[in-house]
Amino acid sequence: MLATVLLQSAALGADGAQAGNQWTFWVMMILIFVVFYFFMIRPQTKRQKELQKQREEMKKGDKVVTAGGIYGEIKEVKESYFLITIDKDVVIRVDKNSVYASAADAQQQPQDK
Repeated sequence: MLATVLLQSAALGADGAQAGNQWTFWVMMILIFVVFYFFMIRPQTKRQKELQKQREEMKKGDKVVTAGGIYGEIKEVKESYFLITIDKDVVIRVDKNSVYASAADAQQQPQDK
């Protein structure tokens, strides 16, 4: 009888340990997700919102820099693109998503002499 009780308690102990391991696995997975969210996903979405806000605030006459490194001045603002003057009588059409620098960043460019 004593042997049966010991065997049953050992079996219950093994199941309890296995259930505890599963519980800690899920806690660790949730913890990893929370860390990824707060250190990677959330800051990236915050940067994207700030960049979108900057693009919406750009207006005619602002100096900008494109993703390709082209410096220019906004000549016209359309719904999905800018017309940018890069030199005398040279105007290019650039998608709004490829303009990364605001007017303050573009004004820090070195002046050609």
